[in-house]
Amino acid sequence: MSKVYKDESEWQKLLDDESYRVTRLAGTERPFSGKYWDFKESGSYKCICCGEHLFDSSSKYDSGCGWPSFFIPSNEESIDEYEDNSFGMQRIEVKCSKCDAHLGHVFNDGPQPTGLRYCINSASLDFEQDK
Repeated sequence: MSKVYKDESEWQKLLDDESYRVTRLAGTERPFSGKYWDFKESGSYKCICCGEHLFDSSSKYDSGCGWPSFFIPSNEESIDEYEDNSFGMQRIEVKCSKCDAHLGHVFNDGPQPTGLRYCINSASLDFEQDK
């Protein structure tokens, strides 16, 4: 996989204000506000910045947290995880491995078979419906 590099002005031209704030500045959208938190179509969730395939709709579930939640990424190479100790919390940040876009966080309180909850901002995602 080849990395995608752009300078900040290129990202700002490519993304709307909210997606830029979330993906490039590690922001978080308000719970229950994103377009995919209660979305139920079948298809693929991709990185809004580079188009990398991140999650399949078959791994999406309603966690009740107000953000789209998935129990497994589409493949382990598409996601990078980093320790995040910001705001006095210990969390694991999730980024797109192709362009380093901030996606959200992963927690150990999800359903089986993985026990994981990838809590992802809608503003970091694009959706491609199954054909």
